[in-house]
Amino acid sequence: MQFTLFGLLMLAVSLAVASPAEEFEALVEDHWAWTLEQSPQLRTHLGDSGANDRWGDMSLAAHAQRDTRRAEFLAQLEAIDADALGEQAQLSYAMLLRRLQSERSEYRLGLHLIPINMRSGPQHLHSLQERIRFSSERDYRDWLQRLQRMPALLAQYREVLEEGIAQQRTQARVVMERVPAQIDRLLAGEPADSPFYKPFRAAPEGVPESQWVELQGRAAEVIDRELNPALAEFRAFLTGTYLPACREQPGIGSLPDGKALYRFLAGYFTTTDMTPEAIHAVGKAEVARLLAEMEEVKASVGFEGDLQAFNTFLRSDPRFYYETPEALFEGYLAISKRLDPELVKLFGKLPRMPYGVRPIPDTIAPDTTTAYYSRPAANGTQAGYYYVNLYRPEVRPKYEMEVLSVHEAVPGHHLQIALAQELEGLPMFRTTGGETAFVEGWGLYAERLGYQMGLYTDPYSRYGQLTYDMWRAVRLVVDTGIHYFGWSRERAIDYFKANAGKSEADIVNEIDRYIGWPGQALAYKIGQLKILEIRQRAEQALGEDFDIRAFHDHLLGAGAIPLDALERRMDDWLLEQRG
Repeated sequence: MQFTLFGLLMLAVSLAVASPAEEFEALVEDHWAWTLEQSPQLRTHLGDSGANDRWGDMSLAAHAQRDTRRAEFLAQLEAIDADALGEQAQLSYAMLLRRLQSERSEYRLGLHLIPINMRSGPQHLHSLQERIRFSSERDYRDWLQRLQRMPALLAQYREVLEEGIAQQRTQARVVMERVPAQIDRLLAGEPADSPFYKPFRAAPEGVPESQWVELQGRAAEVIDRELNPALAEFRAFLTGTYLPACREQPGIGSLPDGKALYRFLAGYFTTTDMTPEAIHAVGKAEVARLLAEMEEVKASVGFEGDLQAFNTFLRSDPRFYYETPEALFEGYLAISKRLDPELVKLFGKLPRMPYGVRPIPDTIAPDTTTAYYSRPAANGTQAGYYYVNLYRPEVRPKYEMEVLSVHEAVPGHHLQIALAQELEGLPMFRTTGGETAFVEGWGLYAERLGYQMGLYTDPYSRYGQLTYDMWRAVRLVVDTGIHYFGWSRERAIDYFKANAGKSEADIVNEIDRYIGWPGQALAYKIGQLKILEIRQRAEQALGEDFDIRAFHDHLLGAGAIPLDALERRMDDWLLEQRG
């Protein structure tokens, strides 16, 4: 393309007079493109297959380069006049500013040097295959490329962990002690038994048999000769070098400047300026409130004995448990089918994207929680999935299944996340992501909506709802206790057992999760309490004119935003409703 001198001058003039809105839109697009470039795994999660043959760069040099680039984005962003932007663009500006500042703080504080725990790390990368459709020969060859690139990725993880040792930024030993056994499960059996080989177990349509046999052979060869030796070497590094250097104390506060680390994480996950001391106090107050409600349920079923005896009864009586994983899974499916028809009572707008129910993979089930949710692909190529833990059904009580389902599926995570992905006119970083305090706060708030959906009619199911609410209240106490006040793991487990009716297996897994992921556990209850406060204020102000469907539609209508922004948004809505 050729430009005249006048054309070049006009182009320069048009660039020079770009409005703040245009500058911001260009910056958001540039930042998102860079984000996708940095994270092939994110692209896979979003349904984009263009980077399915590689992993993100985990090296120290890549971390440093990303921090430099974020500094450049931050400088560009701060040069834009935010006051000249529209309402939603101002919110996007504030969220992007917060995100860049937080990511730079994470790097400065050395949190990138603690990239592994029992629920996250290279030992779990095989689960990414569940986000891939595997409908063409290319999909399988891309996965082969990823398998071949795993040894280099493991070397990068080792480099980061070694630097973490040098900078005294290590994971808690009690968490990392679980990881070698997770790697052992990957190495067990023949190459065809490996979770990384799973896509090659069933032949797809459209791939000639000769090519399929070649792909299977190549996959087994790569796993046997390249991937498994690299995993075994990484395991040896963990047991011989990293584990001995891990911190003995469970709390991140035991590291140099550890309390500052935790204060940052508390603010990051709650999107508030609440101190760990204040969060701890809120948790204790919620525990006391819920204990009183649990006592009422205990009395209603005529149980004689204290609450601890009641919890022991619930943990041990066979009537509350399925005998087989298959029966447990059927129970989850039956509950999920009951939820959808009730949603119209509470929401005017429902997501187009459906969800399904899947078992948590056997390789990770022993070390993970009771359930989790996997969001839909952003391009609509995959539904959302509610994953349930079928490992040891004798510790998965029936009375928790309703409350768990409304949290993870609908009206909890699936409804909120699918609606956010369908919002129009917002940048991708808002529709495909968002603040944990909103996402998890909504999930916990949704548990209370079960009453309005006709759930918890059985007193034991009501006790299950209170148990789950208590679980999140206890989190505030034990997470701050472990990471800020120096609690031992045993003290945290004992506090949990004394105040919640969950099984001991779940409690131990949960405490180890909090140890390995400091601060994240705070988001649930803090987010829920803010949403409940906003709803109570609206109900009191509007009285009989309060419309729960309109309230929920507006609450969810901007995606997962910070709690202070949510409060301002809903205060404006309330003013409009009052005329």
